[in-house]
Amino acid sequence: MNRIMIVGQPGSGKSTFAHALGQLTGLPVIHIDKIHWQPGWIERSKAEKTRLCREVEQQSRWIFEGGHSVTWPSRLARADLLVWLDRPVALRLWRVVRRAVTGLGRTRPDMAEGCPEKLSTLPEFISYIWTTRNSGRAKIASLASAAPPACQVICIRSDEEAADLLAQFRSLAAPPCP
Repeated sequence: MNRIMIVGQPGSGKSTFAHALGQLTGLPVIHIDKIHWQPGWIERSKAEKTRLCREVEQQSRWIFEGGHSVTWPSRLARADLLVWLDRPVALRLWRVVRRAVTGLGRTRPDMAEGCPEKLSTLPEFISYIWTTRNSGRAKIASLASAAPPACQVICIRSDEEAADLLAQFRSLAAPPCP
């Protein structure tokens, strides 16, 4: 597998899972938040985000996690595997709040430089997560159902399922016994 697409709603664990998978496979990991944001929480234009996503898509090897759904169809067309992290909204909300509080004032490794966690935008982000909980899930379900035959689709609904998938990759990466 050379190209793995990871999708899920905010707080589903995309960045963490992508990082772990990158460690196991050696594939370069691309986080959409590094494309979406510029330093100081300045959002790139839609055209610029699309251009940057397309550049990544054309590379021969990647783990690409995250949104910018306008590029999902072309990304999916090149992917060997689609991993959908489909987690309950209560868990996702908890994770987002915990991440903001524990990382307050620091920039996450999966985020653009100069974008530290802050509490002032948390209410708006929580509202977004809540109001898109059904529509966002439906959009991802539609994407998964449109995967080409050459692209395997895996839906992960629990930490145990995520660990099992990582274990499968770990066993593939293990050197053979002498």
